[in-house]
Amino acid sequence: MTTARTQGFSTTAIHAGQEADPATGAVVPPIYQVSTYKQDGVGGLRGGYEYSRSANPTRTALQECLAALEGGAQGFAFASGLAGQDCVIRSLTVPGDHIVMPTDAYGGTYRYVNSVALPGGIEHTVAPMGDLDAVRAAIRPGQTRLVWVETPSNPLLGIADIAGLAEIAHAAGALVVVDNTFATSYLQQPLALGADVVTHSTTKYAGGHSDVVGGAVVVARELGVAAYADVGERIGFHQNAIGAIAGPFDAWLVLRGLKTLAVRMERHCDNAERVVDFLTGHDAVSQVLYPGLPGHPGHAVAASQMRRFGGMVSFRLRRGEDAAVKACAAVRLWTLGESLGGVESLIEHPGQMTHASVAGTPLEVPGDLVRLSVGIEDAQDLIEDLREALDIHG
Repeated sequence: MTTARTQGFSTTAIHAGQEADPATGAVVPPIYQVSTYKQDGVGGLRGGYEYSRSANPTRTALQECLAALEGGAQGFAFASGLAGQDCVIRSLTVPGDHIVMPTDAYGGTYRYVNSVALPGGIEHTVAPMGDLDAVRAAIRPGQTRLVWVETPSNPLLGIADIAGLAEIAHAAGALVVVDNTFATSYLQQPLALGADVVTHSTTKYAGGHSDVVGGAVVVARELGVAAYADVGERIGFHQNAIGAIAGPFDAWLVLRGLKTLAVRMERHCDNAERVVDFLTGHDAVSQVLYPGLPGHPGHAVAASQMRRFGGMVSFRLRRGEDAAVKACAAVRLWTLGESLGGVESLIEHPGQMTHASVAGTPLEVPGDLVRLSVGIEDAQDLIEDLREALDIHG
């Protein structure tokens, strides 16, 4: 059998960490819904399993698959995306350290950093990740430990040059952490571009069916800062010590979702491109935010580091916030709801929904902004539903 490194993405997604069950030959890894394991004498562990907070075979299968898909050394599965990010920050910083954050970070991430990490002594500065000079200026040599990156960002679809940021951060002794949720491991490989750690909300595209909450962290094979050679050990220790692990059924659902990630992302991208074409031609729309557009300021960088441009689209309405809110409520096929990355299409008003927690901060998003998670339905049906809503309320 060929190794994961020489296999294609879909082959890896279907097989990495997922050998047939040795006892029964079951093709799909079982759900080990178990808390503890019989030992063969004191300390005689079978396969290293003693207690499911520390390790569980279903979670092991998912973690191995996640690591293989990102080209990393180790993968870790968590109860949520934020649980994984919390583990990264706790593992890699101490009071007095500093983090550089994006100016348009996911609201939940910023809320954690500003309201949990900051009172714990971890300082932060926000900077536009698309501006390498601004990031360089925001770094405090000797104090900055992490440069936190989202690309594409949520919800403004900003693009950051991962390789350029890695060069700047590593020169200052800092690690680069990339939230790869929007792009997915299929469309973008941050570790290959020099990032040190990748995080995901596996609730989103990895699971893909809006039926599970989970998170992932993957650590690079080679770290950009020698002092952090033990990052995998640190994160593994904290995962066990804190205990916010993915349960076996949740791990199984994400593992199932990963098998079809590549084919789903192709359809998400196809549909998003058609929706973007429609939106750019509608009089009610003042701006479409999508890295696949040639006029997007990050288009060239995105084209160089992404396979395609993704299934997330944001747009702004000429008539302002009231029109945006009414348009979100007027659709019939699109579901008004938070989250993203499922097979069904979702629409939301970030300012009053996912990003309400950053209102009044430097990360506040425009009130006239609408965010779309473009699903895999028939594209024309999605377009006609948007057309009706925008014609009336746009």
